[in-house]
Amino acid sequence: MAITDVADYAHLSRQEIDALGAALDAIRTEVENSRGARDAAYIRRTIKFQRVLDAGARLLIFGSRSRGSWALGVVSLAVAKSIENMEIGHNVAHGQWDWMNDPEIHSATWEWDMAGLMSQWRYSHNYRHHVFANVVGVDDDLGFGIMRVTRDVPWRPRNLMQPFRNALLAIIFEWGIALHGLHSDHERATNAEERNVQTRAFKSKIKRQVIKDYVLIPALNGSRWRRALTANAAANILRNLWAYAVIFCGHFPDGVETFTPDAVKHESKGEWYLRQMLGSANFRAGRVLAFLSGNLCYQIEHHLFPDLPSNRYAAIAVQVRALCDTYGLPYTTGPLLRQFFQVQRSILRLALPDRLPSATPSGVGARI
Repeated sequence: MAITDVADYAHLSRQEIDALGAALDAIRTEVENSRGARDAAYIRRTIKFQRVLDAGARLLIFGSRSRGSWALGVVSLAVAKSIENMEIGHNVAHGQWDWMNDPEIHSATWEWDMAGLMSQWRYSHNYRHHVFANVVGVDDDLGFGIMRVTRDVPWRPRNLMQPFRNALLAIIFEWGIALHGLHSDHERATNAEERNVQTRAFKSKIKRQVIKDYVLIPALNGSRWRRALTANAAANILRNLWAYAVIFCGHFPDGVETFTPDAVKHESKGEWYLRQMLGSANFRAGRVLAFLSGNLCYQIEHHLFPDLPSNRYAAIAVQVRALCDTYGLPYTTGPLLRQFFQVQRSILRLALPDRLPSATPSGVGARI
């Protein structure tokens, strides 16, 4: 069930929480003071690689003479889209590269290659989710408003449709994220005209995205337009499935905790850090898999330091794990496939009423 007192749950004294916060602040300061040319070269190299891969994939699709080469082009395009969305777009939106003062790689100017508006997503994600991570009734990412991912949310008959909603969300994930951002913007709007402006901006972005993917690029392929059209659709679906897997494995596997609104009242910086550590999970990945996930395999470190460069998360993770060992805190991680299985198991069980035996938790740390 949702935690109200994170200090009591973690069995830490006020002095220990303050010391933990100071240690994490020291990690932040060290990274901030050491950012420089190597980090700037990393993000510029990543952007260049992504654009070359995107162009190469489209040329391969255009010139394909077999299903195999077409499929290779689709997979390459999906990888390029994933890199743009997660390692570049998501991380740029968090302000990880604002310190460079490069107007082209800045959270205020970057617009990602997805259906939703980045400006709307930044509010729902950077503020509502990251500041109030896993706070029931406050963090909209806790089930994205369409699924029950914790028993702290009462069961409703509509939850029986959850397996279908879950599968659909995975396939159309970019559109779910887009609507999620619009919904959050509508919630903070003060009047109907403001909501109308937000809706018009949302529709304009969708129009541009649809025209690019399903009209302009296919038209540039001439008589091969059908091949390009289906390739774009397939690549978008593959990108959506991968993004869904990465995000869900970082937020909903066993061992990830939820919190009541009272938990954030008068919350100290150390308690905020502690809540981020308890409310997120990593999955094991080598350098390639980490890069393809936007380094969100280090979700714990990302929640602790969302605005620090993603290429530093691997090194930060070593220090964070050592702190968890020092203070007896859980460091939730595991193989990607196991984390994914746990998430799907929880979603299926939580579709059923709690009174049914199949809806009860199993295993240590099960959050359902």
